[in-house]
Amino acid sequence: MLRKILSLIVLISTVQAHAQTKRPNIVFILADDLGYADIGAYGQQKIKTPHLNNLAHKGIKFTQFYTGTSVCAPSRSSLLTGQHTGHTYIRGNKEIQPEGQEPLADSVITIAMQLQDAGYVTGAFGKWGLGMVGTSGDPNKKGFDEFFGYNCQRQAHTYYPDHLWNNQEKINLKGKNIYAAELIHEKTLAFIDDNKDKSFFLFVPTVLPHAELAAPKDSLYRMYENQFEETPYKSTHYANVDKPRAMYAAMVTRLDLHVGQIVQKLEELGIADNTIIMFASDNGAHQEGGADPHFFKSSGELKGIKRSLYEGGIRTPFIAFWPTKIKENQVTDSQAAFWDIMPTLLSLTETKNTAYTDGISIVPTLLTKGKQQKRDYLYWEFHEEGGRQAVRQGDWKLIVQKVKEPTQTYMELYNLKEDPSESENCAPQNPKKVEQLLQLIKEAHKESALFPLTS
Repeated sequence: MLRKILSLIVLISTVQAHAQTKRPNIVFILADDLGYADIGAYGQQKIKTPHLNNLAHKGIKFTQFYTGTSVCAPSRSSLLTGQHTGHTYIRGNKEIQPEGQEPLADSVITIAMQLQDAGYVTGAFGKWGLGMVGTSGDPNKKGFDEFFGYNCQRQAHTYYPDHLWNNQEKINLKGKNIYAAELIHEKTLAFIDDNKDKSFFLFVPTVLPHAELAAPKDSLYRMYENQFEETPYKSTHYANVDKPRAMYAAMVTRLDLHVGQIVQKLEELGIADNTIIMFASDNGAHQEGGADPHFFKSSGELKGIKRSLYEGGIRTPFIAFWPTKIKENQVTDSQAAFWDIMPTLLSLTETKNTAYTDGISIVPTLLTKGKQQKRDYLYWEFHEEGGRQAVRQGDWKLIVQKVKEPTQTYMELYNLKEDPSESENCAPQNPKKVEQLLQLIKEAHKESALFPLTS
């Protein structure tokens, strides 16, 4: 009997030691076209987001965190490769027919590949947009053991698609009237169940609340059905919507509910304390499909929406939550961006970085330990609408408009501390500052044959 008791004590001690030394799980949730102020924790008044608000309250909220750029594919490329859009491989939305986008090259190393090599189980559930199945950008070739969702971001414009992808398998949904966001969410929760005893990296690039505006008319929709003055939206491209404001609000609240259910799943399985959750959006708020970012004040007091390089196009809500590790109810104005995520997660998991990155680890800010490394500047590119470049150094931000049209190129300079809404272009009064920031732009941009900008 004594021997059995001793054996049991040893077993319990071994399990406890394993739990203490097990590398943290990672859940990175990426909303699609969610505005900086579309959730309550960032000032939203009309849409209910209790789970994200609670996550912000129990973790750390960044007020000056930035996306890769102001549209889908290049922003995601920046996030996964740890490089800003002056260096990252995909710098624009380039379509491939009949389905897919320009693929990440074989040479591109992603954060998922590095974590996979370090022994993590990896999964991505949602919208990919970085290479069709069978190409060099296939998610299974870019570090993900399992992918389920939309491979092509163009296909993700509909919430009731005729197919999705599960790794190499095309899942036929034609005629089944399945709301894809819910099906993808079910697969997300199943991944957590299946890998609860392993170290995992779960990437959740959800399609919510990207256009079109569509969702089941369930209790979430009824919550807003009669709350707002409405003008029906008619379209030949997106779904017709009788009450677009109610639909958009319901989609954001559905996103919030999904976040809450992921947290609940982690807690039920007893692995929440060893899981870091991060939440962001891929770019600013959109106005396609009947969405009304001005009504909801989706950008808050910031200027601009999706596709602009004003703050409203590239600043994102960013929340990080890790029980017992990240102190509760923190708010930081520390400047950080998507390309910081790779070095940060590799540092947290004690994984050696084998790829070039423009980012810095923000672990000292997250854990309030040690001295946070300072950066010289932040940089963005946008390759549509004549091309744009922007750089932020300290409080100063320069935007170069119409880069691809030299006879129409012009500069906008703002001091974000004095003018956070970018209302007064002070470039004419500050030629030396403009020239200084232009030099940083030239330093940051490496020309791309696939996505030419300045040549």
